[in-house]
Amino acid sequence: MYQQMIFVNLAVEDLEASRRFFTELGYSINEQFSDETAASVVISDTIFAMLLTRPKYAEFTKKELVDATRSSEVLLALSAESREKVDELVDRALAAGGSIAGEPMDHGFMYGRSFDDLDGHTWEVVWMDPAAVEG
Repeated sequence: MYQQMIFVNLAVEDLEASRRFFTELGYSINEQFSDETAASVVISDTIFAMLLTRPKYAEFTKKELVDATRSSEVLLALSAESREKVDELVDRALAAGGSIAGEPMDHGFMYGRSFDDLDGHTWEVVWMDPAAVEG
């Protein structure tokens, strides 16, 4: 059965620093789709973050590139398999140089925390009790 994939393209200031940041979070880089202007971060079998230098990113749009440390362009949300995995990923992001993007959210059946990566892109990591989803 076909599984739709997502490739999130993000402009980055320092490609090597961003590569290190995401590998410190435990993700791998697909070198087949990476070069001196881009790095393909493998988040899962169907989720990839394409880190592009700002000049490379600009080749794909006629719009002005935002400075994600000053303006919000997108909120990226990743699911986690448990509350502990939420904390683990966010804590690794903070240790790798990321920053806290907001207060933790805890509704009992749903828990999340968020961080900004090195370029200010906001990543939310959320766990939801499977029983709540099945409703």
